[in-house]
Amino acid sequence: MNTNSSSPQSIVQRARQAYLAGDFPGAARAYAEAATAYSQQGDALMAAEMKNNQSVSLLRAKEPKQALEALEGTERPFEQAGDFRRLGITYANRASALQALRRFKEAIQAYEKAAEALEKAGEDQMRLEVMQLLSMLYLGRWQFLNAVIALQDGLAGIKNPTPRQRLMKKILFFRP
Repeated sequence: MNTNSSSPQSIVQRARQAYLAGDFPGAARAYAEAATAYSQQGDALMAAEMKNNQSVSLLRAKEPKQALEALEGTERPFEQAGDFRRLGITYANRASALQALRRFKEAIQAYEKAAEALEKAGEDQMRLEVMQLLSMLYLGRWQFLNAVIALQDGLAGIKNPTPRQRLMKKILFFRP
């Protein structure tokens, strides 16, 4: 038996190939297998990351309920390790699944937790992306003021804004 063919790394490679080929259900299955393999090796962080990847694949496969289920317990290893970047990504993935399930209040809370974790991680660009998603969620719910506030909050944290971001800041922070 060749143990290398079933190593977590080879399973992840197979999952990535399936994802890139558009086989999202196959990628989700492979990421779940990789999560199990990492868990068996005692690597809780990589197992949780693979569950995140599984969730994204399931969302792309239009299976939001399973995507949300895949994320169960994935925050804990990142919280314990103080890995705020991956914690923020986990909350953002949870928010996306909740939004797809039309559980908007929970999605808003998850996006806010994602933004908080990403701020702690110093990930200003990723935080802005999360705040833009939150802003779009607010817009879809006809909550215009909340949408503007979320976007302003995301832009305010940018240390080195792009020209487009600088323009957005000037527009959003305009004081007559």
